[in-house]
Amino acid sequence: MQDLEEINVRVMETDVLVLGAGAAGCGAAIGAQRAGARVLLVDKGKLESSGCVGGGNDHFMANLNTGPEWDSDEKVIQFFKGPHNGVTGRMVEKGWVQVMPFMVRFLEEIGVDFIRNSDGSYVRSVGFGQPGAWWLNIRDGQFVKRLLAKKIRKTEIDVLDHVMITKLLKNEGRICGAVGFHVLDGTFYLLNAKAVVMALGICTPRATTNSTRNPFNTWLYPYNTGSYCVLAYEAGAKLINLDVEHSVTLLPKGYGAPGMNGLNSMGGHELNALGERFMGKYDPMWENGLRRNQVLGTYQELLEGKGPPFYMDARHLSEEDLDLLQNVLMVGDKETYNDYLAQKGIAFATHPLEVEISEIAFGGKILMDENFESSVKGLFSGCNFMAFSGAICGGFSAGTEAAKGDSPGSQRTLKDEEVVREKETIFRPLRVRAGLKPRDFENTIRQVMDYYMGFLKNEKGIELATERLKWIEGYVKRIEARDCRELMRANEARHLLKQCQLTARAVLERRETGRTTYRRSDYPELNPEYNNKSLALWQEAGEMRMAFEPLT
Repeated sequence: MQDLEEINVRVMETDVLVLGAGAAGCGAAIGAQRAGARVLLVDKGKLESSGCVGGGNDHFMANLNTGPEWDSDEKVIQFFKGPHNGVTGRMVEKGWVQVMPFMVRFLEEIGVDFIRNSDGSYVRSVGFGQPGAWWLNIRDGQFVKRLLAKKIRKTEIDVLDHVMITKLLKNEGRICGAVGFHVLDGTFYLLNAKAVVMALGICTPRATTNSTRNPFNTWLYPYNTGSYCVLAYEAGAKLINLDVEHSVTLLPKGYGAPGMNGLNSMGGHELNALGERFMGKYDPMWENGLRRNQVLGTYQELLEGKGPPFYMDARHLSEEDLDLLQNVLMVGDKETYNDYLAQKGIAFATHPLEVEISEIAFGGKILMDENFESSVKGLFSGCNFMAFSGAICGGFSAGTEAAKGDSPGSQRTLKDEEVVREKETIFRPLRVRAGLKPRDFENTIRQVMDYYMGFLKNEKGIELATERLKWIEGYVKRIEARDCRELMRANEARHLLKQCQLTARAVLERRETGRTTYRRSDYPELNPEYNNKSLALWQEAGEMRMAFEPLT
């Protein structure tokens, strides 16, 4: 390893720095560029494949105001606003609902194929407890991200692939840029900006595992390792919903893939090991109910000895619906879906699909105002709403607002003490000898989170998780890396650990059951004191602070 002074360095300046090039980041870059700002879009992956949408997407949520009450702006606002989602009605209206029509047109213009009926209307379906058919179905959804990337690369948006951001920079209390490194060649980057949009993904699927014990065989993008929350927290921004933003779904057994929206909304039935269709006990909309109800219902059946196995059964569907489900929607979510089915000898027309509960992806949100700006000036959140639609629309809105910011004045240099310290932290693992491999360090985190932070929790277990994560923190400086790729994994491991520590502390504070995808055995009922409040978490002078605050 060469000396720090010999590492290649690059300094770049822009108006709006967008961190993360998934759907939210792409939306933010497009919004900021359309608002007249110079934009730099940065991701540790490649634009064409980064983020959850990089693997494909078969549905896009949009209300179209066609007449029925359910197909109205107000219904969407009412459904999604509130502390559990971390957004107000005004945020949903301004950042999502008002952007939907533009975004549907934009996506169609770049080649996204929303499936239509013979009369020209969109094919639409109901999913996840929603009051109407808000989901537009997409044909060839596995190519959506490539179409977005092609459009962005033809604009004046600057794109920086393969650069991992490790720290946000501030100047006089305002965010003014970030630092990171190239995960292929090790170049150190100092990026100065007037405003930063965080779009690094709110979920951390590598914090736990499913039955395969492969941390990369996940439902969501496995390279999201907590940077969205961790970087904002370390910069002094307030976070919310670390205690409830825990994403879980059902997966094909042994195969980390999305697809439950398609299976449920097309009319699939979930069966337990006894062949019983049981979801009506847990949600009045059966399989089309809230995702968390399907997960917790499946878990309850497991506790009662009625599984595993569990199955999604589509054999009763029409030939036309079966073809749409297996050959359009499933492969749109993950292109190798039918390869998996072929290896299992499964066809939806003749065989039920065995499913399992996925890994738990811990997340949270940056607390923001109605302009999507955080409690730290110059830092905006692009990850505001759910799914592909919410990500790209919310990102677009955040980018548009970020473009209105003024210059923070003097910017950071390579000689600034904070920049020098972070450079040392980034590259330290390359100097470690006979240390811990990043995967071994991460595996220790997952052992703690799987054991103590699963679907059934209690105070003593959460406290032990907190203590053991603190013990693991003592080994951070012993992580070694032999090359730039392992250096990325080493820095991901740092962020993953911090995300898990923040999550465990927040979950310990929420003493109730009923608002998320886990239960507290020691607090089995809802606590009305938490109604209309979100748990905010931040740091002051290096000390963690928390408070349940009304969402305003």
